[in-house]
Amino acid sequence: MTERQFQDAVIELAKLRGWRVYHVPDSRRCEAGWPDLALWRPPRFVLAELKTDKGRLSPIQEQTLAELRDCELEVYLWRPNIWTLIEKVLQ
Repeated sequence: MTERQFQDAVIELAKLRGWRVYHVPDSRRCEAGWPDLALWRPPRFVLAELKTDKGRLSPIQEQTLAELRDCELEVYLWRPNIWTLIEKVLQ
């Protein structure tokens, strides 16, 4: 599964469960390291970086996720092999 296919599946699941989703269309115009998806369904707000099962985070992605986890947000690194957890978070 490619990262794009995985992203499409996550977005489809989220929308089916009533979440609003934002994905930056061109990440080259964003702050480096920003997560792939912002998802919200009040009162919750989720940021998720998506990687394939073998995909690696860049150092700036690791730093950004660590800093965001220190904020009062839900921040995740999602991969296809944890689909059950993704479903649970998006319930």
